[in-house]
Amino acid sequence: DNLLGISWVDSSWIPILNNGSVLDYFSERSNPFYDRTCNNEVVKMQRMTLDHLNQMVGVEYILLHAQEPILFIIRKQQRQSPTQVMPLADYYIIAGVIYQAPDLGSVINSRVLTAVHGIQSAFEEAMSYCRYHPSKGYWWHFKDQEEREKTKPKAKKKEEPSSIFQRQRVDALLLDLRQKFPPRFVQQKPGEKPIPVDQIKKEPEPAPEAVKQEEKETVKNAQSAGAKGPPEKRMRLQ
Repeated sequence: DNLLGISWVDSSWIPILNNGSVLDYFSERSNPFYDRTCNNEVVKMQRMTLDHLNQMVGVEYILLHAQEPILFIIRKQQRQSPTQVMPLADYYIIAGVIYQAPDLGSVINSRVLTAVHGIQSAFEEAMSYCRYHPSKGYWWHFKDQEEREKTKPKAKKKEEPSSIFQRQRVDALLLDLRQKFPPRFVQQKPGEKPIPVDQIKKEPEPAPEAVKQEEKETVKNAQSAGAKGPPEKRMRLQ
């Protein structure tokens, strides 16, 4: 099992941890890092000193470094002879909490996985901004660009003036529509309610005889004004 992600602590030992008691603390039965088949367990059961470990062959634990009362480093090693050992694992105790030190392969593997995860996340985020259309091809569409376009004041487009032909054509179309579909309601003043065309009071048309009489009077007035002629000029006295 991979023990790099766990830790172990016994708070009752923390006040008495020192160089002489740290191996006894590490050899607690509830410690998952301790191998009970090691030579330390044999020496402990036979009530011998730790100096006898050099004369044995097998797995053993030694105190590699100590910085009382905060830091202790314990090494697990395979002893093959009194002068030849092979390190298997290192454990460090900080403030009474035991951790397993990672090996070089685990460190490289963790760093590589972290780098690959970052590259994969960057690649996925970059792909989310990529757009494609058959007529345009590929382009980038970023969220910051949308926010800038929203906050940027839109310039008002200048309306191009219409030409004479356009105005005449529009007037002709409106007149044609009005003749085909005459209005049914009329709004005489702005803000007033539209009323039906039938309810509008039409002014009475003048009788034909009255119109002829007015035309005759107008002609007589014009003739009399022409017969009199221009007024005479009077001499100015100096």
